[in-house]
Amino acid sequence: MAHSSSSPLARNVSDRDPAGRLIVALDFPDGAEARRVAAAVGQEAGWLKIGKQLFTAEGPAVVRELAQAGHEIFFDLKYHDIPATVAGAVRAAAALGVGMITVHASGGPAMLQAAVDAAQRAEVPPMIAAVTVLTSHTDAELQQTGVAGRVLDQALRLASLARAAGCGAIVCSAHEAAEIRRELGAGFAIVTPGIRPAGSVADDQARVVTPAEAIRMGATYLVVGRPITGAANPAAAARAIVGEISTATLAA
Repeated sequence: MAHSSSSPLARNVSDRDPAGRLIVALDFPDGAEARRVAAAVGQEAGWLKIGKQLFTAEGPAVVRELAQAGHEIFFDLKYHDIPATVAGAVRAAAALGVGMITVHASGGPAMLQAAVDAAQRAEVPPMIAAVTVLTSHTDAELQQTGVAGRVLDQALRLASLARAAGCGAIVCSAHEAAEIRRELGAGFAIVTPGIRPAGSVADDQARVVTPAEAIRMGATYLVVGRPITGAANPAAAARAIVGEISTATLAA
């Protein structure tokens, strides 16, 4: 049976608080750089992303530290395992004080349901965000893995599974966001990586868009890394992106 997420969807998102829609990706090999950027960005962004590289290097201590400092944490380890193992990982992550946890939607309905159930039993339930198709994938590369059809087809299929399991958010490229929103309606968040301000390089992302384009395509949260973390003034870079978010939101 599907459940609705008990983590408030709008806890950090509103037209009046566009900074709450920005997730800064702390993709660093050590905690020193992550702490420096987190301090520099301050409250200019609503969320900080901790992913595999930083977590592997620093462990749970850096997660607790940044959460206790008042930052909302987007915990991006993309769990994908048997249901019991994922449920245990979600329980452990929730105890760190994170606000959103990623799992791979391709883990299937039982795994997704186990993640949602584990999150809802936490003292402060985090939102479960189901990853559909990685933004590095093209149609051709997806087909090489044995998945027939387009990236869009697979993203829709997995997003439907995630919504049926009660996941509070879907992670997809902005290119899929509009169609997913049309097909599945409202009541859930869409998190979009692969965001690059106009004029910046795409790096290893195959499907990138600007912040304004992503908002117009239906994104709720935008994940931005190097354009902010590699900037001489990360706070100013974050403010500029929040300005784009605000303008696009008001125009939507």
